[in-house]
Amino acid sequence: MPSSTEYRGRFAPSPTGPLHFGSLVAAVGSYLDAKHHHGTWLVRMEDLDTPRCVPGAADDILRTLEAFGLHSDEPVIYQSQRTAAYEEALHRLKDNGAVYPCCCTRKEISDSALYGIEGPVYPGTCRNAIPVGREGRAWRVRTNNEAIELTDALQSRITQHLESQIGDFVVKRADGLFAYQLAVVVDDAFQRVTHIVRGADLLASTPRQIHLQRLLGFSVLNYMHLPVAMNGAGEKLSKQTLAAPVDESQPVATLLRVLDFLRQEPPDELLNSDVGTVMGWAVQNWHAERLIGMQALPACE
Repeated sequence: MPSSTEYRGRFAPSPTGPLHFGSLVAAVGSYLDAKHHHGTWLVRMEDLDTPRCVPGAADDILRTLEAFGLHSDEPVIYQSQRTAAYEEALHRLKDNGAVYPCCCTRKEISDSALYGIEGPVYPGTCRNAIPVGREGRAWRVRTNNEAIELTDALQSRITQHLESQIGDFVVKRADGLFAYQLAVVVDDAFQRVTHIVRGADLLASTPRQIHLQRLLGFSVLNYMHLPVAMNGAGEKLSKQTLAAPVDESQPVATLLRVLDFLRQEPPDELLNSDVGTVMGWAVQNWHAERLIGMQALPACE
């Protein structure tokens, strides 16, 4: 665990469209936990996957956060400007023999792989050598079957065996872009983040990040995975499920919906107050323990 007593949290959206209710839940939850513990709260724009980023979305997200009283305590950083840092981390992994080049296509993997907790488990085709006549395009990190254990603040103890449940995973893609798992670990270390508060949909990714943290000599962080917001069909609210953008026209009412979703029980009189008053009450009265064991909840209407 981080040795520093300073709490440093963050919210790291991808600018692939406007914020929806589920992403606002993650932003508010991370902010409240940081501020309740007198910590620093940061915003990082995860715009590394440039083909998926929407022009203007990053500025739109920042404006939306400000409308709800969510201001980064330090300048916002953008992953698209940090390629050199990811390249340096990849070189460190290469020097340690922790990664190897891979030539496999998704179809080849799917045709020969068993399925794990997040799809096909890479069968290790290129782990010892690339097949003759092929060229490595992606880079994968070596895994093993030693148990990676995580004690999450809300989701109890999680155990994962990467080699059999996930497989050697990609840290630099065939198209030359760095993968989320590497970038997020490098950036959290760079920003001296100590606590991660985010949606439970990212819980299964956490052991991969812990594996990379250990390989790169970084501290293993404290994790809290909030329940994800579900629509009426039982699907996670997302851009893929056509989640509506956050309603900024009535920020107080929207914030109270978020606090209801987070089981914070805001008093009715807050409806007639302003954003600053609502957030002040929420910081002082934050009770994350009310969400223990909850991985998904219906979005509050």
